[in-house]
Amino acid sequence: MKYIILLCSLCLATVGWGQKYACVNTEYILSNIPDYAAAQQQLDKQSQNWQKELEDKFLEIERLYKTYQQEAYLLPENLKHKRQEELKAKEQEAKELQTRYFGPGGDLDKKRAELMKPIQDRVYNAIERIANEKRYDFILDKSGSVTLLYVNAKYDVSDQVLELLGYKPNAAASADKGGDGKEGGTSRSKKVDNPEMRKPK
Repeated sequence: MKYIILLCSLCLATVGWGQKYACVNTEYILSNIPDYAAAQQQLDKQSQNWQKELEDKFLEIERLYKTYQQEAYLLPENLKHKRQEELKAKEQEAKELQTRYFGPGGDLDKKRAELMKPIQDRVYNAIERIANEKRYDFILDKSGSVTLLYVNAKYDVSDQVLELLGYKPNAAASADKGGDGKEGGTSRSKKVDNPEMRKPK
């Protein structure tokens, strides 16, 4: 007999059977928001531009180093030392730029926060609103590090989150999610007019 582990049931056993719960798949939700895909494309393009800039700098340093090696035997010691220091400075400058662009808390992280956080906040606010309106005690994220081996599809409120945000998944996307709680591919959703989104908070 196959073991079916329902993590939600384990949570309920801990916090009490009287509490209500649901789950969402934030990866599925975000993949159905065109703004998120556009932001990801913009982020990827910026990352590629910075990577190209760094590659050009390191290639230039390599070219200068090879030139120095070819000419070194002709140079007096003072000029050798000067050229070596110049190469070291250029290499250090390139490494510092690499850290500035791609290091922890660097420009890429800041750009990601600038582009993604407003969209992620909208999703979180929609989840919170559904939780409050339907009196869920907690909502689990199926796409996170916690592994759910099985979730009954009736507990997945991801589509409700999208509808609250003003998006309606294509039929193929909803079908792909499957009635057994397993995730398939995702199709882009279309923006729909949702009067709830115009209500002031």
